[in-house]
Amino acid sequence: MITCYLRYVLDPAKLAEFETYARMWIPLVERFGGTHHGYFLPGEGPSNIALALFSFPSLAEYETYRRRAADDPDCQAAMRYYEDTRCFLSYERSFYRPVFE
Repeated sequence: MITCYLRYVLDPAKLAEFETYARMWIPLVERFGGTHHGYFLPGEGPSNIALALFSFPSLAEYETYRRRAADDPDCQAAMRYYEDTRCFLSYERSFYRPVFE
């Protein structure tokens, strides 16, 4: 299993728009075989950092998701929403291998 960790730098004036964007992606990741662990929006602490975590059975399956998502109309609509709102300023993507026991 591989878990994708995304760290977003947000525009604090666009938190509602970012939450809409996040809600768009959760079912899309799951449609393509991933398990979404949620988006984590600012609470206490920095008001401009959000996180997202989702897993795929393997890095190869994640890469398949990326290729399929590029051609998917709903994924393209989510990207257009980001382009229209600019609800985050930047993001970092890292991959981790979880240990449960």
